[in-house]
Amino acid sequence: MINKINSLVGKIGGRAQDFYWTLFRVLISAMFMTHGFDKLFGENPQPFTGGRMSSINIGELISYSMPMEINLLFIAGVVELFGGFLILIGLCTHLIAFIALVQMLMAYLIAHLAWFPTINRGELATMYFLAYLLLFAYGPGPYSVDTWLSKRQKRDKVMG
Repeated sequence: MINKINSLVGKIGGRAQDFYWTLFRVLISAMFMTHGFDKLFGENPQPFTGGRMSSINIGELISYSMPMEINLLFIAGVVELFGGFLILIGLCTHLIAFIALVQMLMAYLIAHLAWFPTINRGELATMYFLAYLLLFAYGPGPYSVDTWLSKRQKRDKVMG
């Protein structure tokens, strides 16, 4: 009985996979953008140089000062806001998703380093890392600018 119910629910979910994947991409990126907006335009906007984070410190293993004291929180805000927008519309999805997942890995290692993410509130960085890992691996889906451009390029190749 439970197998029949599971199969039925699976068929219902399978019919709308393209829609669900697009919804996932859009919602993840819209939420990601809010973090970037806050870093760049919120109550405490981050400057390009100086600021709170001008070096990379991963535990006691790595310490690297940024050239010209570039503020990494400003760079993170740019990736989150503008990169999030590009993924939201599905443009350059693989590249931007890769940049975002590296950023979330660095955020976890720098600000949330612990064995379990719940110990020091690293769940969000971990979830964004996993979300952008999936988008990097599977791409934007059928409802995206990347897919539209790809179809247009194939059509133009056939026509020309």
